[in-house]
Amino acid sequence: MTWKEIYESKLVTAEEAIKAIRAGDKVVTGFACGEPFGIERALVEHYEDYKDVQIVNMLTLGDSPWVQPKMKGHFTLNCLFASQSNRKAISTGVCEFTTSHFYEIPDVIKNYIRPRVSIVMVSPPDEHGYVSFGTTVDYTRGTTDYCEVVIAQVNKYMPRTFGNSIKHVRDFTYFVEIDEPLPGVKSLEISDTEMKIGKNCADLIHDGDCLQLGIGGIPNAICAQLWDKKDLGLHSELVGDGVVDLLEAGIINNKKKTANNGRTVLGAAFGSSKLNDYINNNPAVELHPIDYVNNPIEIAKNDNMVSINSCLQIDLLGQVVSDTVGLNQFSAVGGQVDFVRGATMSKGGRSIIAMPSTAKKGLISRIVPLITEGSAVTTPRNDVNYVVTEYGAAQLKGKTLKERAKALISIAHPRFRPHLMLEYKKRFNEDVFTKEELKDQMAEIKENIENTVDDLRDKLRSDLKKILAADNS
Repeated sequence: MTWKEIYESKLVTAEEAIKAIRAGDKVVTGFACGEPFGIERALVEHYEDYKDVQIVNMLTLGDSPWVQPKMKGHFTLNCLFASQSNRKAISTGVCEFTTSHFYEIPDVIKNYIRPRVSIVMVSPPDEHGYVSFGTTVDYTRGTTDYCEVVIAQVNKYMPRTFGNSIKHVRDFTYFVEIDEPLPGVKSLEISDTEMKIGKNCADLIHDGDCLQLGIGGIPNAICAQLWDKKDLGLHSELVGDGVVDLLEAGIINNKKKTANNGRTVLGAAFGSSKLNDYINNNPAVELHPIDYVNNPIEIAKNDNMVSINSCLQIDLLGQVVSDTVGLNQFSAVGGQVDFVRGATMSKGGRSIIAMPSTAKKGLISRIVPLITEGSAVTTPRNDVNYVVTEYGAAQLKGKTLKERAKALISIAHPRFRPHLMLEYKKRFNEDVFTKEELKDQMAEIKENIENTVDDLRDKLRSDLKKILAADNS
């Protein structure tokens, strides 16, 4: 049979394909921009036909229908990365959560979760009968090697990517043709705070470095500050739109990479059509399974590797909390530890934890004496190198406990430094700063307080004018 005949013999409707799922099955699906929503909608519509089926998924950009009350007894969700639509379900026990370093997830799924069914999204087949996993190779491609049933949503909007991202039509059980735009991750406007953080991170990046960036406001702010750099490389578990302009301009050209020279290496693409159009049929961009991309040993093969990740909280010892808020699961470990350790092992490498100094609109400090009770440490203190906020960079590697705490207090928001100074004195039985250093600190604290008072005064005046205007109307 030709590949076309093979493909057509396996082409069915979503309703026909999902009949292959049995009671008690574990079903792993693609995630993020590669989640097969077309087939998932059919499962949701026919949920009463299924009993005790577990859906295994990572970060979803959808609405997690599996956690709805009506799904009880029919579907449950085993989540590998918490998102907005399922955090509450995890905290209330409706949804399962499995924690793991990202590079180990392919092994965890295959040898511990052991799904029977894989549902993925792919591009249409090429002239040789090969489909591409496009934006999300990560753990997704690997599941199609061993699952008994493999169902693929064929979507013309899925870009065709190079690297270890293709598979022949003969290796699938069913194909379902559903064309729909991929869910996108739009780039939001970069805040002033994020731009300051981006500059402080960019100051630690040198010509010829190889970067891991991630997605979100801070990575985009860093990208905006890299236009004076040369010959940068890119080896990252995922990226967003922020890297595209740098790639097209040749700022990121991968010329100095000591592994995969000349190639951008990714596990997944989390962007809009801007990123998808760039990676489509682009031989300079390769997508590979995450147990390769995020393997610390493979990461370390890139000299001058710089990893940049964010966090929710860090204590004065340098313990980093990135995926929990107290007992509540906020996201997941992801690839943070993979890249922190890979960058540390890299010749000339550096790891950076970047974050705003405050949360809750400035009401709480992210730098704290003790991490919130119940929170899980994501990156241990011994792994942490640089910590960056809008107030500067603190280098922790090789520092004593006192030196670490002092460095972190210096980049905390000025409003919270007095409290952190008191906590330092309680812990170490000495003042954190000399009299001369304290003068500089107090000047910055005083200036911040005065600016805060001015801002509050201006806001009150503005609100009062709005109230008076409303009354007059």
